[in-house]
Amino acid sequence: MTQVAEHHHADVSGGWLRAATFGAMDGLVTNIALIAGVGGGGADRPTLVLTGVAGLVAGAISMAIGEYTSVRTQNEQVAAELAKELRELRRNPEGEADELVAIWVARGLPEPLAREVADVLKQHPDQALRVHAQEELGVVPDELPSPWTAAGSSFVCFAVGALIPLLTYLLGFDSLWLALAVGGIGLFAAGAVVGRFTARPWWLGGLRQLVLGALAALATYGIGVLIGV
Repeated sequence: MTQVAEHHHADVSGGWLRAATFGAMDGLVTNIALIAGVGGGGADRPTLVLTGVAGLVAGAISMAIGEYTSVRTQNEQVAAELAKELRELRRNPEGEADELVAIWVARGLPEPLAREVADVLKQHPDQALRVHAQEELGVVPDELPSPWTAAGSSFVCFAVGALIPLLTYLLGFDSLWLALAVGGIGLFAAGAVVGRFTARPWWLGGLRQLVLGALAALATYGIGVLIGV
């Protein structure tokens, strides 16, 4: 008997992975830039720590609220479209079946086979709705991302990312460049991890994030130097 090969795909639905990735990157870049700007202005260690902690807390809360609202709004929009599709399936099942046939034929499926499958789906409204959602909306109704998961992932990962540039100050060191170097290491590591998820070369992902973070830090450092304390 032929065995069915089991394999698993990564989370591509926009749930925890997207929120965690953006949260960690945003936390790193935000606090690296904040510390660079305030440090460039000549602030002392207590001021830098206060600035970094305030940026961590405010940013984590903001990211969590933003992710929750974004995902919740997206899910509500999908729910409204699904309700509309369900009404159409009940009102005009033949027309909806014709839509599926046209989509499948355009993708190369023989029309008799496409028509046969569409006719079978007409007898199963729940499955028909699921197929229409995938084909017309590009979503799987029972696999929508959770707004709470997105918010929690974003909050935690932003806080972790924002904490990294503060570590040297919290450990008693008083060097801006050491803090920025540790933040740069964090950026490179985070980019490398994301690269592993996307099958992109890890070093390329790490280097890209390092360069982007460095540009942000350079911009704020320059502003800090110009304005001063």
